[in-house]
Amino acid sequence: MVKLDRLITILGSYGARLCGSADREAGLRSVALHDPVRQESPAGDIFLAVGVATVAEAIRLARQARAVVLVVRTTEDPAPDLLRDADGIAVLVVEPSVSWSQVAGVVYGLVLEGRETESGRGPADLSALADTIAAAVGGPVTIEDQLSRVMAYSSEQREADPVRQDTILGRRVPDRVRALFERQGVFTHLARSDEPLFVPAAPEHGLHGRSVVAVRAGRELLGSLWVSCTAPLDAARASILVDGARTVALHLLRWRVSADLERQVESELVIQLLEGDPDADAVVRKLGLPASGLRVVAVRAHTEAERNAGLLLAFERATTGFGWSRVGRSTLFGNTVYTVLPAADPAPAFHWVRQLVAGLPAHLRIVAGVSGECEVAELPSGRRESDECLTLHDRLGRGEAVCYDESWHQVLLQRLRSAAATGRIPARSPVARLAGHEAPELLPTLRAWLEAQGDLGRAAAVLGVHQNTVRNRLRRVTAAVPGLDLDDPAQRLAMLIAMAVHE
Repeated sequence: MVKLDRLITILGSYGARLCGSADREAGLRSVALHDPVRQESPAGDIFLAVGVATVAEAIRLARQARAVVLVVRTTEDPAPDLLRDADGIAVLVVEPSVSWSQVAGVVYGLVLEGRETESGRGPADLSALADTIAAAVGGPVTIEDQLSRVMAYSSEQREADPVRQDTILGRRVPDRVRALFERQGVFTHLARSDEPLFVPAAPEHGLHGRSVVAVRAGRELLGSLWVSCTAPLDAARASILVDGARTVALHLLRWRVSADLERQVESELVIQLLEGDPDADAVVRKLGLPASGLRVVAVRAHTEAERNAGLLLAFERATTGFGWSRVGRSTLFGNTVYTVLPAADPAPAFHWVRQLVAGLPAHLRIVAGVSGECEVAELPSGRRESDECLTLHDRLGRGEAVCYDESWHQVLLQRLRSAAATGRIPARSPVARLAGHEAPELLPTLRAWLEAQGDLGRAAAVLGVHQNTVRNRLRRVTAAVPGLDLDDPAQRLAMLIAMAVHE
């Protein structure tokens, strides 16, 4: 069953807007399409007012159809008295530029997906399917994706070994066991064959026997179906396992279609926010995010073998979940995954990054940048801050994430370095002159003195020389750079900045 809140969110990306109030938790199970030939409208939770001339007439027909929500194409905003006449019907207004075929396709797709899930044939019922297969083949079952991550498992624990327990608790096959399967050619077999394969026991790894079969759609490997067993399956049970894998593939395809629809809508809305949409307040409401206390997290994932695989896995992980249950909203833009998080404090953003990293393969190199706190209108600036924090990883030698709150000064210096690279900082500054001076000790001495805020003792201690040596070198600095006034606070500040930029 699809809820009104999700319908509003999905159709919102096609220009639909909700007029008046509505119970966004209302469930929608059927669709009624207006037929101008028939006098009475068919009953349905969602009434599509195709070919209806006015909003008033559409509301009358929707009441007749006992609808929960009315979808109407018009440029007019329904008057308050018309909305009162709607008597609890949510009125969704779509711009005429959007075709009825687009609207109907989205609406029917969402409702049919809800029916599949409710009847036990949809993506939410993989665990029930695992129980059914386990009962038929006589052993505990797990359903895994291409990266050996657990998608579902049966409640049957008979003949469960330590590896199964570790796999379920960790939500993925342990690395040592995955390496064993790699050496035994299990993954090669799954890539090439649809026949079940028996994997013998390995007591040293805590592994009893397994039979595995590929879950495939056409030529594409979607995952694998595993059953615990002490010996190869007989012909009858092997046939059941193969049939079960085909059913799992159908579930995963339905899951993918639903997830792809939400990802597309979500991604487009997030891009609008990051690029500065004039109606950002409306966009953030569609995404179910607050208008303040937001942060932008930029993530890049690299692997030597496959250039884009890590990034796609990171995006899939960031957008996994149905019903808008995830805390953030994400998009894949260029070579970066951007996620808008409700996080006035940086701690939830760091936690989100750690959770993302934990769900990805260990061989990926993952870096992240976290912006400062933003209002919705400041999200384009937040995106820039998160990008700049990303570029600081190699310089700072940090872990997975660099946050703007802690690194704003480094971001500022990075901006100045970029400006210097384009010739926007004077090339013939005192710092540049001293850098090329025949006495290389002058520039470090000037820097130590400036950083010590003119304290000769501190500067001398840093340099490991006597205070008089510092005084002598400073006199040589002023002689080498005519016009330099070390008593001028503005010049001292400018030289410190120039040193930081050119370091």
